[in-house]
Amino acid sequence: MSEEPVVGFDRVSKAFDGGVRALDEVSLRVGAGELLVLLGLSGSGKSTLLRHVDGLQRATSGTVTVLGRDVGRLRGSELRSLRRRVGFVFQQFHLVGSLTVLENVCTGALGTLRGPRLGLFTYPRRVRHAAMERLERVGLADQAMQRADTLSGGQQQRVAVARALLQRPEILLADEPVASLDPDSAAQVMNLIAEIGREDGLTVVCSLHQVDLALSWGHRIVGLRSGRVVLDTPVHGLSREEAMSIYSKVGSELSGVGP
Repeated sequence: MSEEPVVGFDRVSKAFDGGVRALDEVSLRVGAGELLVLLGLSGSGKSTLLRHVDGLQRATSGTVTVLGRDVGRLRGSELRSLRRRVGFVFQQFHLVGSLTVLENVCTGALGTLRGPRLGLFTYPRRVRHAAMERLERVGLADQAMQRADTLSGGQQQRVAVARALLQRPEILLADEPVASLDPDSAAQVMNLIAEIGREDGLTVVCSLHQVDLALSWGHRIVGLRSGRVVLDTPVHGLSREEAMSIYSKVGSELSGVGP
């Protein structure tokens, strides 16, 4: 890991209406090129943590730094500029089913274009060409002109990955990207994300529920419970039982918590 983190959380807390604390004094550093997996029960704070990285949510207290910028201080064009450097893959794909696969990928360039786009051929040729390159990379170039809603769930998530890659991100966030997929499709999508991360030198932060996938894919696992970091350890040498203990131990920290 590099000295200067790509993503840094310094005693970050997030409280919602009613006093619910989604994050509680979280401190975390993610280095360049690292593949970090967040594990934890539903409601443990995984999605909230990811949404702080690109400013979709803002900390109640503490500091979030991304690519050397204090996210909490960014507004307007500065925040949009940061978000262009951070790709996001969501659990529910967020594709427009009535549009072609290629046009869905092209929407990943909207942050760099002026004005709305109505139809595939209103995108510049360079964007369409780049989108086709991303589809080739995820193995879906042959489906470019199909409606997105004709694809399987695993294929739709690969389209979502291609769309995120069109931004040429330095960081890729993935919020339970395989939660709705069958085991074979889930493994394919996670292997694809890991391969792209390695080849492009991306920093990847991904939340998962599947412990086996996390152990086979990630460099490091961070376990969350009730908004607190209860485990922070490299995957190497971590047993499945130790990883599963994130889900079974309540109210106490686990071994391997980082500084």
